Amino acid sequence: MSAMISMSGVAKAFGGTTVLDGIDLAIAPNRKSVLIGAAASGKSVLMKCLSGIHRPDTGSIEIDGQPVGRAGSRDHTRLMQSVGVLFQQGGLFDGLPVWKNVAFRLVQDRGVSATEARRIAVEKLAMVNLPEETADLFPAELSGGMQKRVGIARAMAGDPKVLLFDEPTAGLDPITTAIINRLIDECIRETGATVLSITSDMASAREAYDDLYMLHDGKIIWGGPTAEIEAADNAYVTQIVEGRSDGPIRYVTEGSPVTDA
Repeated sequence: MSAMISMSGVAKAFGGTTVLDGIDLAIAPNRKSVLIGAAASGKSVLMKCLSGIHRPDTGSIEIDGQPVGRAGSRDHTRLMQSVGVLFQQGGLFDGLPVWKNVAFRLVQDRGVSATEARRIAVEKLAMVNLPEETADLFPAELSGGMQKRVGIARAMAGDPKVLLFDEPTAGLDPITTAIINRLIDECIRETGATVLSITSDMASAREAYDDLYMLHDGKIIWGGPTAEIEAADNAYVTQIVEGRSDGPIRYVTEGSPVTDA
């Protein structure tokens, strides 16, 4: 079976610092996959390369067999119509009501009328258990959990084949986290989308995803069914999974992981 998301030899550096160093990754269709790693390990950079925000220095990226081009190009815009993205901080436009946030790409990229766009937005909001009156509120009037749900609704607008989620449960309490994970699962079952998330929430990573990959030192150092993570014979994976401060990954300053030689 061909991969829905494919990265081959992807490398990316900033100011002489290598962040991604030959990433090879293949995500099968209709799977929920999650990428874990220490802080500042490059997870968000990898996601931005997938969405075309960053262009890799070397290597290739394909989604549904189509190469990911530079953001803003005609080919990239066409490809991204089949991809939904949830940004870590929500990425909602403060000056637009919720329904315009949800339907933003439908209007901008597809020329959907305002009447139809609002109807679709209300439909997607219902999928994440938000009532129709939410559509006319502004992001500042919503709780953090509600903003996350609006972000998921926006990612699903247009019924994408692929969903990319950047820290979908970051900063949420355990109950809201469980609600978000359940909503993501329900939406995926309904749409049949392929999902790749990045997260620092190990409980969610272990419970909510089919496959798990770990990024460390710019490379994918482990990948497989999430159910097999407990048996992983890898000290880096074990340290992250168990949340231990002692191990091959140590921190010299907050948010700056290094590896013991």
